Amino acid sequence: MALVNLQRRNVAFGVLAVVLVVGVVSLFFYLEYRRTHVTTDDAFVDGPIHIVASKVPGTILALHVKDNQLVKKDEVLLQIDPVDYRVALQEAEANLEMEKARLTEVRSRVTTAEKQLLEIRASLEAARSALKAQEALAWKADTDLKRAEPLIREQIVTQEYYDQRRTNNDVAVAQVKAARENVTRLEGSVEAQKSLIRQLEAAAAPQLALIRQREALVEKARLNLGYTTILAPAEGYVTKRSAEVGNQVQAGQPLLAVVPLAQEKIWVTANYKETELKDVRPGQKVELRVDTYPGKVFRGRVNSIMAGTGSVFSLFPPENATGNYVKIVQRIPVRITLEEGSDPDHLLRVGMSVVPTILVER
Repeated sequence: MALVNLQRRNVAFGVLAVVLVVGVVSLFFYLEYRRTHVTTDDAFVDGPIHIVASKVPGTILALHVKDNQLVKKDEVLLQIDPVDYRVALQEAEANLEMEKARLTEVRSRVTTAEKQLLEIRASLEAARSALKAQEALAWKADTDLKRAEPLIREQIVTQEYYDQRRTNNDVAVAQVKAARENVTRLEGSVEAQKSLIRQLEAAAAPQLALIRQREALVEKARLNLGYTTILAPAEGYVTKRSAEVGNQVQAGQPLLAVVPLAQEKIWVTANYKETELKDVRPGQKVELRVDTYPGKVFRGRVNSIMAGTGSVFSLFPPENATGNYVKIVQRIPVRITLEEGSDPDHLLRVGMSVVPTILVER
C-alpha cells in the first residue's frame, strides 16, 4: 500500500513538473509575443469625408446621384436653378460695357482736347512770330518819325511827309499792342486747354477704378453662376444625402457627403495605451483584422504617432492644476496606412472596427 502511494505521489509530482514546465514555456512565449506584437481593439477605419454644400442659395433643379452611389471627381452631383444668376451675370456685363463706353468717351475727349492744344500752340507760335514782325515794323516807324522831327523843324520836309511818318508810327504801335494781346490770349488758351486735359485725365482715373469694380462684379456673377452646378470634390461614394429636387437651400448648407474608399485614400486610427508605444516606430509592419471579415488579414505600416494624447485635443481638455488630478493611462492615436493593392471583395468602410497588431522590430 505504501508503494502504491509512493508511485501515485511520484506521478503527481511528475505531472506537476510537466505542467510547470509547460506553463513557464507558455508564459515565456506569451511574454515574448507581447513584447514583439502590440495590439489593441480600440481602432477603426478612418478617412476623408468631403461635405458637399452649396456656395449660393437657390432651388435644387436636378439631382444626379443617389445614396451609396460611386461618383468620379468633378462629376455633376446636382444642379441649382441658374436663371437668377444668369440674369445677374447679364446685368453685370451690361453695366461693365456701359462704364467702358464712358471711358472711351472720356479718352476721345482727351484726344480731341490734345489735338486742339496742338492747334492753339501752333497759333501761338504764329502769333509770336507776327508780334516780332510787328515789333520790327514799329521800331522802323519810330526811327523814321524821330528822323523826320528835326527835318520838319528846319522845314526840309513837308508837313505831309512828317504826318505820314507819325501815322505810320501810331499804326505800328497799335499793331504791336494787338499782336501782344493776341499772344497773351493764346497763352491763356494754352493753359486753359492744359487744365481741361488734366480734368479729363483725372476723370479717367476713377472711371478705370469703376471699370475694375464692374469687372469684379462680372467675375463674381460668373462664379455664382458656375456654383449652381455642384461637382464631386473627389472620387468616392455618396452618403448622408439630404438634398431633394425642389428644396430651397442656403449658402453653406450641407447637402451630401462624398467618402473615398480607395485603399490609398483611407487609413486606420489605432488608439494605443501610452505604455504600449515604447518600441513602436513609423514604418513598422502591421497586421489588421476587421470584424466585418473574420479570418481576413490586411497588411499595413505605421505611418505616424500623434503629437499628443486624445484627451489633450478633446473639447474639454483636463486641467490637472485644479488639484483633483487622478493618474490614468492615456491613449495616443497611431495612424496606420494600408498597403497598396485593394481587395474589391473586402472593401473597408470608414468607421469599421479594426484590431491592429504592430510587429515591433527589436
